[in-house]
Amino acid sequence: MADRVSVTIRIGGGLSRIKLTDLVAIIESYALTDWLGEYFHLDRITGLEPLELGANEVAWGRLGDLEDFCIANGLPFQRWCGSYPGGWEAERLVYDGLTEPRSYTVTDNDIVVVTEPEVCSLGTFGAIGAYLQSASLELPPLTIVDEGEQDHG
Repeated sequence: MADRVSVTIRIGGGLSRIKLTDLVAIIESYALTDWLGEYFHLDRITGLEPLELGANEVAWGRLGDLEDFCIANGLPFQRWCGSYPGGWEAERLVYDGLTEPRSYTVTDNDIVVVTEPEVCSLGTFGAIGAYLQSASLELPPLTIVDEGEQDHG
């Protein structure tokens, strides 16, 4: 049996309308809900803000298919998962839509933690500040675009 924890994900950027059914199927496969606990439905994509979803009891704190879909389609996201005692620390995964996803150790309240080895590696307060800033991505709204209009934010 898999170790399970709570997960939240925020997704932004422009998604081609022809990929929308694929996104919906993946979201439904994880039984993701909004912050009120209501299951996802299309009116949650307003085009005015990032899509915010979450779930409890997610295996290994990963939304692998959803994260892979976002990466394949250039959709920036931030995913947080809680810690699992004796298994892993809480994590924030940040994907800007262009570069490789970056993982940050965080508290269970999603506050970024800079470890001693990271402090030694970064070396200066300026570098530490830049590292902390890179952990917070300003996500664009999630929008559905027709073919030829795609904009990743």
